[in-house]
Amino acid sequence: MGLIVLDPTRGAGEVSRPLAQRGAPPARIALVDIRKPRGDVFLDELAALLRERGHAVERAAKPTFTKPAPADVRREIAERCDAVLAALAD
Repeated sequence: MGLIVLDPTRGAGEVSRPLAQRGAPPARIALVDIRKPRGDVFLDELAALLRERGHAVERAAKPTFTKPAPADVRREIAERCDAVLAALAD
């Protein structure tokens, strides 16, 4: 059975669609703290769960949530990691 997707833009009814093909899981995942309150707490938990599943996890942080991450931080993440997740908690 495929994934059941409920479309909020249409009338009642279920649509069954197959999952998209997946590549290899990322070897190294960057978790970026954008410096919103409690985002670090969320990322701590997420890092633990990812590590339990065998992923290498790196942490990065922006200086402040009001500005984009500096170019050197973005470049380092891009060079070292296969995927990026950012915490947007408040």
